[in-house]
Amino acid sequence: MKHTILTITGLLLIGLNGLKAQDAIPTTGGNATGVGGSASYTVGQVIYTTNTGTSGSVAQGVQQPYEISVVSGIGDNKINLSCSTYPNPTTDKLTLRIETNENLNLTYQLFDITGKLLESKKVEGSETNISMGSLTPAIYFLKVSDGAKEVKTFKIIKN
Repeated sequence: MKHTILTITGLLLIGLNGLKAQDAIPTTGGNATGVGGSASYTVGQVIYTTNTGTSGSVAQGVQQPYEISVVSGIGDNKINLSCSTYPNPTTDKLTLRIETNENLNLTYQLFDITGKLLESKKVEGSETNISMGSLTPAIYFLKVSDGAKEVKTFKIIKN
């Protein structure tokens, strides 16, 4: 009987130890909302590591968002483009939102920092989801074109 109780107690303690797998200890954090959108943040993750290998690096962290900025664009008032990610922060999905009254033949191309073409597809509808989960943390460029005419290029930083 004593052996059975010790065995059950030991198994319970081992099982409870595995519940800390998705645990992080930040000093503070929260959500900020304004006219331009909303963002989640954490400050001061106490312990973190970065593992680097031949095919890329993985940074441990509570939140690892994309940073997006417009690199270039033409002054065409008929086309209104916006590029947004959600949920914010995100680590695997980029949403390209197109707002226009025109029937355009838009395509997007995703390049890495060296200029290597990673993906090229036609934009279908007002929202296009682009999977970024399999890509390593780095700088990427998303180029949106109407035929041979470049409309906008976005710089995307995946952390």
